[in-house]
Amino acid sequence: MASSTISGPGSGYDTQAIVKALVGAEKAPKQIQITDQQKDTTIKLSAVGTVKTALETYQSAITKLNNVASFNGLAATTSEEKNVKVTLGDGASSGKYTLVVDELATSSKVTSKVIADGASGKANSSDEDQTLTITQSGKSYDVLVPGGATLKEVRESINTQLSAQGISANVLSDANGARLVIGSTTSGVGTDITLSGDSELAAGYDAGQPAQNAKYSIDGIAMESTSNKVTSAISGVTLDLLAADDKKPVTITVASNTDTLKTSVQSFVTAYNALMTAINAQTKVTATGDASTTTAGALTGDASMRQLVTSLRSELVNGSGAGSMTSLAQMGITTDQKTGLLSLDDKAWDKAVVKGAGDIAKMFTGDTGLISRMNKATSSYVGSTGTLATRATDLNTKLTDLTTQQAELDRRMEALQKSLSAKYTAMDTMIAQINASSSSIMTTLNSLNNPKSS
Repeated sequence: MASSTISGPGSGYDTQAIVKALVGAEKAPKQIQITDQQKDTTIKLSAVGTVKTALETYQSAITKLNNVASFNGLAATTSEEKNVKVTLGDGASSGKYTLVVDELATSSKVTSKVIADGASGKANSSDEDQTLTITQSGKSYDVLVPGGATLKEVRESINTQLSAQGISANVLSDANGARLVIGSTTSGVGTDITLSGDSELAAGYDAGQPAQNAKYSIDGIAMESTSNKVTSAISGVTLDLLAADDKKPVTITVASNTDTLKTSVQSFVTAYNALMTAINAQTKVTATGDASTTTAGALTGDASMRQLVTSLRSELVNGSGAGSMTSLAQMGITTDQKTGLLSLDDKAWDKAVVKGAGDIAKMFTGDTGLISRMNKATSSYVGSTGTLATRATDLNTKLTDLTTQQAELDRRMEALQKSLSAKYTAMDTMIAQINASSSSIMTTLNSLNNPKSS
């Protein structure tokens, strides 16, 4: 496209500069339009992505709080952490219990005969394949032991095939040789492992100690569990039995803890404020007193943002509490009318929690609680087919279209530049020819008018 010609030899004008100016004047209006739209669309796409991420983070944060354990204002303690660990769940209530752990639940473990050559010794001394059948709780699993297979190879085969069933194998070695040890993560009476089949490993194996249940008592009532994680003995309380000591009773206390309740409420407030701050940053108008310098956010005036904020605020004031608590204001949560951010007043909270800690929990949790309603109100905005994702798709489509428009504009301007260059070159050539003819005619005339020159 570019020419080395600086000026036309015939006209004496810089024809390339003229062509460039004409093409630039033709291109400028459309180029400004495309550039402005690309900038605006890119900014909006970034803003939509920011709000979408903030909303998803908000939903994730409050969903984690949507359980009674987070808002029930209860805490569980144990007098012997090294013996028993306590975790609260749904359905827990205040109470004090005396726990005595007599025996822990154990799992089955069997040992093969000793192989003199150690872990690399042959578990199958023949050339024929053998089968080792491992049975637990009425289910049998066949493990192929190829001819000449070593203990190590059988161990790896068992671990590969049966890890999902909780069965694992290892090799223990000493001065006498090595043996295959097969164990299980399943504990309790009736879960003993047995070996059978035509494998040499099944012959003369040691069954070891049988699996047993955990034995304990709560307030003098004898109980058993197939696992050391006891989930049903006390409603809403999970006991992890860590050590047996029938000489040392453990005191389990489930009592009111308003600090837990306040932490959860403050977590909700913090999550909500983070979302509103993100939305405000993309929708605010910064007034300077001068219309020419007043700036607006990328999503200022956006209908979907207005609807989202309206939905959020509507759920905040939609009282669905019970008992003494029917609104957030009663527990000290207020809304800044300018920013929409929430704040928790400590003094108002302290008074409210004395009146109805349980009612506060009901306001937030459950199918009709504030958290569930918030998730429902915002569900249409998130996800791959949500409002914000659809909006982002539309903006990306617009950017693609603008890229196409830019390419088309560049092609048209290139064609225009070639066309104008050709026309101006032709014009300049014509002028050069005219100038040459004029010069020749003038030379002839001058010679006719000046006979002395001949």
